[in-house]
Amino acid sequence: MTSFVGNHGLFAVALLMFVAAMLPAASEVTMLYGGALASGALAGQIALGGHHFKPGFDSYLAVVLTGVIANLVGATFGWALGAYGGHGLLERHGRWLHVTPERIERAEKWFERFGTVAVPLGFACPVIRSFVALPAGIAGWPLRRMLPLALAGIAVFCFAIAGLGWAVGSSWHTARHYLSYLDYVVVLAAVLGAAFWVYRRRADTMRRRGDSAR
Repeated sequence: MTSFVGNHGLFAVALLMFVAAMLPAASEVTMLYGGALASGALAGQIALGGHHFKPGFDSYLAVVLTGVIANLVGATFGWALGAYGGHGLLERHGRWLHVTPERIERAEKWFERFGTVAVPLGFACPVIRSFVALPAGIAGWPLRRMLPLALAGIAVFCFAIAGLGWAVGSSWHTARHYLSYLDYVVVLAAVLGAAFWVYRRRADTMRRRGDSAR
């Protein structure tokens, strides 16, 4: 994958980030390595067609913008697959992605409750980000509502991960190792946040019932 980015530049970044919106295509490796390559710490250049960006901020910005645009287009495509293919699509082909009817149902319930938070948070996180667009389409989320939230999460992810690659340069392998722990932190934070939201909602419901009884 890193050889693909090194040999084909922004075209490879665009293709990988497009796919990563629907499948776990290691978007964190793509942006991390792209940022390191843009810094000039690694052999090779960021290129698009016949144009080669010199190592520096221009290369970094080119990697980030390519990643953001391609990932957002991929998210739109994934949403469309969910919205127009729906349950039938996943019931026929979901086994290839280890998607079961039970997981689909859980995803729908998740979006019904936490969609406004789940979309930007999901797209901002490694691994999880590949499983947001399709369930959003299946859950019936309007595209005009999903895209701004997706853009916010995608932009945070691309700027941060490519920036990390830029900062660590040739040590990007070490950064990738520590980056893998971010998934656990994010999942834990999401679970705690969801639990707090449910607690507050139930507390408000009980308080309203108490007020109406009086």
